Amino acid sequence: MDFKNLGNTDLQTPPIIFGGNVFGWTLDEKESFKILDELLEKGYTCIDTADVYSRWADGNEGGESEKIIGKWMKERQVRDKITLATKVGSDMGQGQKNISKNYILKAAQESLKRLQTDYIDLYYTHWDDDRTPVEETLSAYQELIKNGAIKYIGASNLSPARLRDSLNASNDKSLPKYQVFQQEYNLMNRDKVEGDILKLCQTNNVSITTYFSLASGFLTGKYRTKDDLEGQNRKDFVKDYLDDHGKNILKSLDEVAEEHGISNAGVALAWIINRPGITAAIASATKSSHLKAFDEATAVQLSKADMEKLNEASSKKKQQDN
Repeated sequence: MDFKNLGNTDLQTPPIIFGGNVFGWTLDEKESFKILDELLEKGYTCIDTADVYSRWADGNEGGESEKIIGKWMKERQVRDKITLATKVGSDMGQGQKNISKNYILKAAQESLKRLQTDYIDLYYTHWDDDRTPVEETLSAYQELIKNGAIKYIGASNLSPARLRDSLNASNDKSLPKYQVFQQEYNLMNRDKVEGDILKLCQTNNVSITTYFSLASGFLTGKYRTKDDLEGQNRKDFVKDYLDDHGKNILKSLDEVAEEHGISNAGVALAWIINRPGITAAIASATKSSHLKAFDEATAVQLSKADMEKLNEASSKKKQQDN
């Protein structure tokens, strides 16, 4: 498996990063440990989480994912084998997003405690609060880097204007630079990356990692009718995909998957990691069998014709909208 550097850093990632949003939500601690053990054995050593994961589950306060990962790393004594990313800025009960300096400094210490580690490899601005000057946010990270609490920083979900302002501030005022940008990107939704964000990241050597890489499970092919969604945790995320556009994409995935003898999920992930400017796809799994798609995606060689077929299917909605 080929590893890539994240931005201008010494951090390396496999083509698939594991999304820790499932820990403490759809997976309990025992199930999470099992998946984490299997990931490490297979060589998927980059884990992505956030302070807010999995606050949305009944009875949770946030931080559950970090706690599970921290306990696992400590019990297995594997901290040095993991590239660990977490995030700050989401609403953790305070009623609003917050990326002010004081909040970041406090939240970082809380994440470190939950993760049972002295340092975070990659610390993301999770969401913009649209209030805090970019220089203030970056100065908080500068302090955390100086004291060894974090190594590098990334951003997620920023507008092109705020990302541009942040990169300019880093250059002009000798502040830390976002090395990675994380955004939703998949065959169902390409617009949030392709365009200004992609150009900005390519120009400034910022890696792009993608979340919702399987469109909340839709691209696995298991949701094809409204009946398939009944009783599913991801119903609200997926229901709008059951239109002609979504069905056309599934048809193309079916064809490419059959040709290569792999799963739809494997093809969908392979498409992402072969797209220009993309460093790695973030994906989750709740069963051991789901990890097979990771191996398929990193091993398959999609042809130019395969990529064109998938590109065309996923572009048709744009053409119709125009």
